[in-house]
Amino acid sequence: MLQLTTQDIKLGQAQNDKLDAIRAIAADLTDNGYVADGYVEGMLNREGQNSTFLGNGIAIPHGTTDTRDLVHSTGVAIHHFPAGVDWADGNTVYVAIGIAAKSDEHLGILKQLTKVLASDGVEESLKAAKTEKDIIAILNGDVQFEADLDASLVQVQFPANDIVQLSAVAGGLLKNKGNANADFVADLVTKAPTSLGNGLWLVSSNKGVTRTGLSFVSTNADCQIDGQAVKALIAVAGCNSAHQGLMANISSLVFKQQQADLVSADSAQSVVALLNGEEVSAESGDDNTQIFVIKNGHGLHARPGAMLVAEAKKFESTIKVVNLDGDGRSVNAKSLMKVIALGVKKGHQLQFTAEGADAAEALAAIGAAIESGLGES
Repeated sequence: MLQLTTQDIKLGQAQNDKLDAIRAIAADLTDNGYVADGYVEGMLNREGQNSTFLGNGIAIPHGTTDTRDLVHSTGVAIHHFPAGVDWADGNTVYVAIGIAAKSDEHLGILKQLTKVLASDGVEESLKAAKTEKDIIAILNGDVQFEADLDASLVQVQFPANDIVQLSAVAGGLLKNKGNANADFVADLVTKAPTSLGNGLWLVSSNKGVTRTGLSFVSTNADCQIDGQAVKALIAVAGCNSAHQGLMANISSLVFKQQQADLVSADSAQSVVALLNGEEVSAESGDDNTQIFVIKNGHGLHARPGAMLVAEAKKFESTIKVVNLDGDGRSVNAKSLMKVIALGVKKGHQLQFTAEGADAAEALAAIGAAIESGLGES
């Protein structure tokens, strides 16, 4: 897979607009021997078809399929713009990753950037970056902006009848995910959890933690602590402040007395949605909710993703989408960076929920666009 390295970066660049930025990046690709002279025209034409802006201050300008014969070898040229470059439509780019690809290597870059595109705080960090290492650390996801939480960190209705079992399972989920080691699990089971009310409990530890993450385990057994019911346990592995957003969501849920929604959730996707502050999606039979299967061979990379987002933006309704084969997170279907961050592959099921006067029309149009291949055969 194509890897981003510090040797690919030029710091402190400045350009008047995105076209000048693309020309400068293409010149570097040419000077480094990756492409022939005419490749710049392919990059400019590609930008004219659909913006290569991904979100969070990042763009990935690259050539069209008919200019691949001008690529001598696969490579990248990364330009850092501390003052930003206007990438049109109100978007500002602080890092542009110019790609010369003999096939679809840019899809690997997109996959690598998935978490970065979905996290808050990335744009400001890229803007303020001082060294090549700073930028690579951000792009590689080594700088953690949000705590890890997905369906693999959730276990619903586990038959545990005491808090030690629940803590061990919750800790084991985080250990298996790579957030912590055995020291974390051993410490977690010794901790006295804190009651959040209505059967929901919280426990945390920072021992043996390498990445901040959160796990959730609910039980269908009779479990108690000092006469108080235990229906579910949230475990936090913390080594930085990345969990603050999730804790704010949990505090809001407790304030609204909605613990029952969480402890009774029957799927990992529902738990993830609730902990992320999202409303659980309606049933798929609802008139305002539809499920569509992605047919694109490479899933929703930049081009088909942009086509999907453009279709959603034609309507006034609020449109949310969940990758039912992903982590269960509900995102705004009108945000390219959020849609790409869903990690949608061929065959994945996307559940769209629309709310508004033109909701039915929006879902019909989205379904037709997906059926037609989102601009790809």
